[in-house]
Amino acid sequence: MTGSGLRRRVLGVLVAAALTGAVACTDHRARPVPAHLTAALRRAERATDGADSARVRSTTSLGTQMSLRADGTLGWGDGLTGAFTLAYTGGTALDTMRRLGSTSMETRYLPDAYYARMGDAFAAQTGGKHWIRYGYAEVDGLDQVRDTTPDQAVKLLLAAGDLKRVGAERVGAVDTTHYAGTVAVADLAERHTGLATRERDALREQLTRAGVTKERVEIWVDGRDLLVKKVEKGETASGAYSQTAHYSDYGVKVSVARPPAGDTGDFKDLTTGRSAAPDGG
Repeated sequence: MTGSGLRRRVLGVLVAAALTGAVACTDHRARPVPAHLTAALRRAERATDGADSARVRSTTSLGTQMSLRADGTLGWGDGLTGAFTLAYTGGTALDTMRRLGSTSMETRYLPDAYYARMGDAFAAQTGGKHWIRYGYAEVDGLDQVRDTTPDQAVKLLLAAGDLKRVGAERVGAVDTTHYAGTVAVADLAERHTGLATRERDALREQLTRAGVTKERVEIWVDGRDLLVKKVEKGETASGAYSQTAHYSDYGVKVSVARPPAGDTGDFKDLTTGRSAAPDGG
């Protein structure tokens, strides 16, 4: 593979990694959602949204394309901010990253863009620049990244046609209540859910753009109505998708600096080669 071919593959891998947080199957039978369940989840949505930040640990898999672990902090009180370390653990993405000499990388979320830091081998093909900037408004589908805050998982479950309270469970050292349900995109326009019409329409659009037709969602909520754990499983155009995330340290300080401009290349420029050094490919 030429240098430019490898560069394009890595850029695509990084877009996919960013989007794995933005999408999440089982048969279900839609029925009216009991008011007490809707009220409990609305409390969880408000409390989690109002916490403004949290520490996040997650594992994600997407078909044969990738599996990865993520660990970091995420803030959403004043636009999306966050800093994570991603470790690739499987799939074709792992093979691609190995070719560049590293299977992990640092990522940063800022209100206008997502940044990923690559190693020296990749920088040698991009004019010496280690950081790649992905503008949410400039890369197709990447604006969905801004919908990856913990309260969105609660909102997603409110749209489930078979929402139920599974029961009391302990997650680590925390006592929680476990809720579960299945969201079928085709049903969202035809029946009542725990969401307002505007919320339901936005959710349907998000899932449709991600190629998701049905998604299983489970959440665990603590005594303060804060999300402690979530599991999402579904099918996308890229294959089966699953993610498990754990949330803790709500209210943690999240301080994220924009990478140095001189060490940053823009995704659009890199895909066309405008910022890349000649590689002979």
